[in-house]
Amino acid sequence: MKEPRNSGIAGDSTGSPLPEPLLQFIDSCRWTFATRYAETWPHEYIVRKDVNEDLFVRLVGHIREHGYEGRFYRMRITYFEEDGMVYWTMGSPINNTIIINRCKRECTYEERLRNGTLPKTFHNTKIQPRRTPSVAET
Repeated sequence: MKEPRNSGIAGDSTGSPLPEPLLQFIDSCRWTFATRYAETWPHEYIVRKDVNEDLFVRLVGHIREHGYEGRFYRMRITYFEEDGMVYWTMGSPINNTIIINRCKRECTYEERLRNGTLPKTFHNTKIQPRRTPSVAET
């Protein structure tokens, strides 16, 4: 018997775990490493046209229905964590979604922000550090 995986909201096991067909799907997919972001945002992805259409759509739906809202800089994104990997799309309507991304939890924006390991540049642009609001502003 397969050991249960840890899944859920931001590392918590209270979220809705992926059903077995979706677990098999993510395990069977050939994930492509995003070489363009290797130094800044290491992650991998699958492309809709290259995988099972029905399972791709079901995975996107599961991420959006059972995920948690997080940030990537100023962008709000719905993330879903499964077994130490964090999955997301860029938020287009499901019919227009062509990519599912994933990375290790420690490579997410929020973890790197918390740990002080955000990249200094992104797309060859120097990134300004995020200003922490003063107590008077909160």
